[in-house]
Amino acid sequence: MIFDTHAHYDDEAFDTDRDELLKDMWKNGVEFVVNVGASIESSKKALKLAETYSFIYAAIGVHPSETGEMTEEDIVWLERKAADSKVTAIGEIGLDYYWKEPDKDIQKKWFERQLWLAGRVKLPVIIHSRDAAKDTLEILKSWKKDKTAGVIHCYSYTKESAREYLDMDYYFGIGGVVTFKNARKLTEAVSYIPMNRILLETDCPYLAPEPYRGKRNQSSYIDYVAQKISEIKQISKEEVLVQTMQNAKDFYSI
Repeated sequence: MIFDTHAHYDDEAFDTDRDELLKDMWKNGVEFVVNVGASIESSKKALKLAETYSFIYAAIGVHPSETGEMTEEDIVWLERKAADSKVTAIGEIGLDYYWKEPDKDIQKKWFERQLWLAGRVKLPVIIHSRDAAKDTLEILKSWKKDKTAGVIHCYSYTKESAREYLDMDYYFGIGGVVTFKNARKLTEAVSYIPMNRILLETDCPYLAPEPYRGKRNQSSYIDYVAQKISEIKQISKEEVLVQTMQNAKDFYSI
């Protein structure tokens, strides 16, 4: 009973065994996966995966680190493909200030354009925010949030920031990082965030949970994330999986 709400099975890390791995997902309780685009090219691959596998859905969008070469033609393409029945969200989009490039103003421009697009096509947004808490929050507050739902992917900010996102009815993507020994800040945030606002994700092939930290991640490893959340929330792992499955279905309208 696993819904992986954020995966990247188009990544080259899966080139050697992608089909074999995906065909066996059901054996480990994986029922749904949303494969998330990070560029126009990876969005095309996400669409192809969604066409090939019945349990995979696609999100399409351009990651902030890929916005340096983005054009209005890309917005047109995204809008056209958003009509596909297997496309469930616009993402991942947002801001990433960890690297100096692209310029912050360029990132902001295309973040806002893709938010506009999501409102236009009435799809939820998957928000990537790294070292950009203040600007991300300001942009999302100024955007008309009633147009669509949103999730803060790989949530890494404080409990205080979580309160502000909750006030805007956002969801929070929680993955393998919560199992790390040094994840005190995230543990505090997860303790505070209501269960009906948590989505489980892998961001695979990245951010595998303990005991697989540093290795290639995959959807079945969400079981370890659910176990950790159950310990934080003092509820059963089954309750975590049931609630987050419903949350994901509600968010993605599946």
